[in-house]
Amino acid sequence: MLEVLHRISREVNAAPGLRQALSIIVKRVADAMKVDVCSVYLMDPETERLVLMDTRGLNPDAVGRVRLRLSEGLVGMVAERGEPINLDNAYDHPRFRYFPETGEELFHSFLGVPIVHYRKLLGVLVVQQMAERRFDEDDVAFLVTLGAQLAGAIAHAEASGGLDGLRDGDVAQGRMLQGLPAAPGVAMGTAVVHSAQVDLESVPDRDPEDIEEEKRQFMVAVRAVREELGRLSKELEGTLSSDEHMLFDVYLRMLDDDSLVGETLRAIEAGNWAPGALREIIGGHVQVFQDMEDPYLRERASDIRDLGSRILARLREDTRRSRPLPERVILVGKEVSATQLAEVPQDHLAGVVSASGTRNSHVAILARALSVPAIMGASDLSTGRLDGKPVIVDGYSGRFYVQPSDAVREEYERLARDEAEFADSLESLKDEPAETPDGYRIKLLANTGLISDINLSLASGCDGIGLHRTEFPFIVRDRFPGEEEQAMLYRRVLEYFRPRPVVLRTLDIGGDKSLPYFPVHEENPFLGWRGIRLTLDHPEIFLTQLRAMVRANIGNGNLRVMFPMISRLHEVDEAKALLARAVEELREEGMEVEMPPVGVMVEVPAAVAMADKLAQRVAFLSVGTNDLTQYLLAVDRNNARVAALYDELHPAVLNAIAQVVDSGRQYRCPVSVCGGMAGDPAGAILLLALGVSSLSMSVASLLRIKWVVRSISRERATELLTLALDMESPDDVRAMLKRALDEQGLGGLIRAGK
Repeated sequence: MLEVLHRISREVNAAPGLRQALSIIVKRVADAMKVDVCSVYLMDPETERLVLMDTRGLNPDAVGRVRLRLSEGLVGMVAERGEPINLDNAYDHPRFRYFPETGEELFHSFLGVPIVHYRKLLGVLVVQQMAERRFDEDDVAFLVTLGAQLAGAIAHAEASGGLDGLRDGDVAQGRMLQGLPAAPGVAMGTAVVHSAQVDLESVPDRDPEDIEEEKRQFMVAVRAVREELGRLSKELEGTLSSDEHMLFDVYLRMLDDDSLVGETLRAIEAGNWAPGALREIIGGHVQVFQDMEDPYLRERASDIRDLGSRILARLREDTRRSRPLPERVILVGKEVSATQLAEVPQDHLAGVVSASGTRNSHVAILARALSVPAIMGASDLSTGRLDGKPVIVDGYSGRFYVQPSDAVREEYERLARDEAEFADSLESLKDEPAETPDGYRIKLLANTGLISDINLSLASGCDGIGLHRTEFPFIVRDRFPGEEEQAMLYRRVLEYFRPRPVVLRTLDIGGDKSLPYFPVHEENPFLGWRGIRLTLDHPEIFLTQLRAMVRANIGNGNLRVMFPMISRLHEVDEAKALLARAVEELREEGMEVEMPPVGVMVEVPAAVAMADKLAQRVAFLSVGTNDLTQYLLAVDRNNARVAALYDELHPAVLNAIAQVVDSGRQYRCPVSVCGGMAGDPAGAILLLALGVSSLSMSVASLLRIKWVVRSISRERATELLTLALDMESPDDVRAMLKRALDEQGLGGLIRAGK
């Protein structure tokens, strides 16, 4: 039955809308289980009732009309209990309720299983049979497994239509999707869907600006692929066996056949741009082959997909004419990357929504640095029909509105005005010190990575740079940048902030950051070859960067160097030795350079345990709460499925930071925090009480945190920290801090920070 399960899941995932998905489910399940009835009931969140959405075997007129509470009938009991119910005679059960409009009086056997997606009940899948019999364990296991597999697909399809009776495939007006708040703020604009270059499935539908031009571009791409295949066929003739060589003939016949080319042209004429039309037709042909019983013919589906990808690659080359960007771009994608974000001009970029990732994904960190509202982990996001639609991003709550109603738009316009007024009111604080009412001062530093961050950071009145991410120049190039290039970039940052300190973190790639020209493929990249581990293994890369940093500091004197991902003491010793070697080499070359202060990031549990020994080896410690939280709680910060378990206010995280601060105090080694917790108003209060020397954050958060620091006394913050360290749940910690800030008139900031 495994192949049947996979086939049904593939068909449902490929369905263009909710109605088609449900129709596929009831038909395929009824055939696979050889039952008289298969029905799908979905939960309507507005009425909190289960609605019969599709059926095979019951009266089709009952669809949409039968609605029941969780306390009603056997279907309601399945939903209420959240477990399968298997009955040989449904009529004998006290919860049985007869609905005359369904015509189900003929059916005795009943098996129902809940459809659950991330703990949320989506509906109930039911099969019934006329004969009195109890379904066996294999039947129950099959339906339970299928319900679990289909839950994500149903949630995904429901996001495009829901229970509102829209035309198939349309996006509901006023539809709200829930993701994870990743960067604070409110943004209204137009969705621009970013798809992978040759990923057919990610290509969105889009209205063509010129149908004839789209058709012409498509035919140009088809001819180019035909010529390419013909050339490859000739080059490999005599090298491949006749059977293997025949594949090229099959491809060429497909391109000459009207069923592929002709159908795509007709799909363009029907109102879709060429890439979208190609995706639609290729998907249909692939499905036909996947449904075939013969294993050999089923495998030919991959040939169709490959041919479609080849055409798409050529089509993208020929259609890269830039269409004008909307005034306010909301960048949307299944997996938005930092480079995609950087491709949109900052004067157009208004917001970001990604189906994957969390608030601590690299792209989310970059969005916060750019002061762009962002939502990550919107797992039910259906990108296919979003392009060009008006949308709203609520980076505080994680809500994403598609084609919002007038009432919703007016409310968010008001919120945006309030946000702008609040931001303006903070401007008066930029030249004021971050000092509590009882006289305790703390340094507020900025996290940077792009040159565009520099001007914003200077304007914010920060006390320096607590973390400059040096990997961005590596990411945007097609090769490793040379020493001269790097020195020029670092010198610019150091000069701008002189005499204020600038912490340059050495290259930190791996995890969710990769280089296109130096790919690292690992099953578990966050526990793999990343940060200092990678650079120590490549001293030729590391020394070039260290030399560039030291050279950039000539005449500035404000450089601090920081090593990431330290988990062993010998890593610190080796890195410091390489830095000393770089200094010595430059002196031998006649340059007047000095050894800069060195620090390390504390972002793994091992570093916490060794904090006392680290504090004796370096000039400063910097706690990276993003990774530290991930490793302490065993929660992948890029996995939306477990993102709800990720919380920097977890008592385990607070106690770990307290241990690091105590070690730093013992050996007079300053401790800063440069993770997301520093820019969270609730977290900042606790860090203030812990006695960290500085907080480093995205510039968008800096004035908010300064306002908090200047509004709450160190004594009161210490009282709150004492309470927090004794609590068992991060939710309890956050609720307690919310109450405390409410008392200070600062309660709204908790929403902005988390």
